[in-house]
Amino acid sequence: MTATKRIPVSEGVWAEISELKHPGQTFDDLLSSMVEQEKKRRFIEDMDRIEAEGDFVELEFDVPDTD
Repeated sequence: MTATKRIPVSEGVWAEISELKHPGQTFDDLLSSMVEQEKKRRFIEDMDRIEAEGDFVELEFDVPDTD
Protein backbone atom coordinates (compact mmCIF):
# COMPACT_ATOMS: atom_id res chain seq x y z
CA MET A 1 0.00 0.00 0.00
CA THR A 2 1.38 3.40 -0.94
CA ALA A 3 1.15 6.40 1.33
CA THR A 4 -0.35 9.64 0.09
CA LYS A 5 1.53 12.79 1.00
CA ARG A 6 0.38 16.36 0.66
CA ILE A 7 2.75 19.04 -0.62
CA PRO A 8 1.66 22.60 0.10
CA VAL A 9 2.25 24.95 -2.84
CA SER A 10 1.18 28.50 -3.61
CA GLU A 11 -1.75 29.08 -5.95
CA GLY A 12 0.65 30.37 -8.59
CA VAL A 13 2.77 27.21 -8.52
CA TRP A 14 -0.39 25.07 -8.55
CA ALA A 15 -1.59 26.90 -11.67
CA GLU A 16 1.77 26.50 -13.43
CA ILE A 17 2.00 22.80 -12.60
CA SER A 18 -1.58 22.29 -13.74
CA GLU A 19 -0.72 23.86 -17.11
CA LEU A 20 2.05 21.29 -17.58
CA LYS A 21 -0.27 18.32 -17.12
CA HIS A 22 -1.54 16.48 -20.17
CA PRO A 23 -5.21 15.48 -20.28
CA GLY A 24 -5.67 12.35 -18.17
CA GLN A 25 -2.21 12.66 -16.61
CA THR A 26 -2.08 12.54 -12.82
CA PHE A 27 -0.01 14.92 -10.76
CA ASP A 28 1.94 11.87 -9.57
CA ASP A 29 2.79 10.98 -13.18
CA LEU A 30 3.72 14.57 -13.98
CA LEU A 31 5.96 14.94 -10.92
CA SER A 32 7.60 11.56 -11.58
CA SER A 33 8.41 12.68 -15.12
CA MET A 34 9.77 16.00 -13.85
CA VAL A 35 11.99 14.19 -11.32
CA GLU A 36 13.42 11.93 -14.06
CA GLN A 37 14.10 14.94 -16.30
CA GLU A 38 15.87 16.75 -13.46
CA LYS A 39 18.01 13.69 -12.68
CA LYS A 40 19.07 13.49 -16.34
CA ARG A 41 19.78 17.23 -16.45
CA ARG A 42 21.98 16.99 -13.34
CA PHE A 43 23.80 13.95 -14.72
CA ILE A 44 24.60 15.78 -17.99
CA GLU A 45 25.65 18.86 -16.03
CA ASP A 46 27.98 16.73 -13.88
CA MET A 47 29.46 15.01 -16.94
CA ASP A 48 30.06 18.37 -18.64
CA ARG A 49 31.75 19.71 -15.48
CA ILE A 50 33.93 16.61 -15.16
CA GLU A 51 34.90 16.82 -18.83
CA ALA A 52 35.77 20.51 -18.51
CA GLU A 53 37.72 20.19 -15.26
CA GLY A 54 39.08 16.67 -15.51
CA ASP A 55 42.64 15.65 -16.18
CA PHE A 56 42.28 12.37 -18.02
CA VAL A 57 44.88 9.68 -18.63
CA GLU A 58 44.67 7.31 -21.58
CA LEU A 59 44.45 3.67 -20.59
CA GLU A 60 46.11 1.11 -22.79
CA PHE A 61 44.81 -2.43 -22.85
CA ASP A 62 44.53 -5.32 -25.26
CA VAL A 63 41.13 -6.31 -26.58
CA PRO A 64 40.93 -10.08 -27.11
CA ASP A 65 39.95 -11.40 -30.55
CA THR A 66 36.36 -12.58 -30.74
CA ASP A 67 36.87 -14.56 -33.96
